[in-house]
Amino acid sequence: QAQLVESGGGLVQPRGSLRLSCAAPRLTFSAYAMGWFRQAPGKEREFVAAINSGGSGTYYGDSVKGRFTISRDNVKKTLYLQMDSLKAEDTAVYYCAAKWVWNNDVYVAANDFDSWGQGTQVTVSS
Repeated sequence: QAQLVESGGGLVQPRGSLRLSCAAPRLTFSAYAMGWFRQAPGKEREFVAAINSGGSGTYYGDSVKGRFTISRDNVKKTLYLQMDSLKAEDTAVYYCAAKWVWNNDVYVAANDFDSWGQGTQVTVSS
């Protein structure tokens, strides 16, 4: 059974919004730092956003800063990515990732993360 399950992807017009979710029912969720990454066809995986285990600290990739918001609900064991003002270049498969931690740091490197979801497709097109 998958540790992380993304949902919420789909087709949206430019300047539209989507909210991605990542459910982690089997994890001790509050002990994990979380992140979102994306990968477009023919491109390398790109960091999107990250949040610490307590939810007090966040960090964003330059290409999404000011448009995307990462958040988490440790009771519901769910990670979110609110995506606003979407652009065609945001089209990609979006992955959530989890890293077990003993601190409250934010992690941004893909190699830091222990578990990955299967991905959800986001397509921005008119």
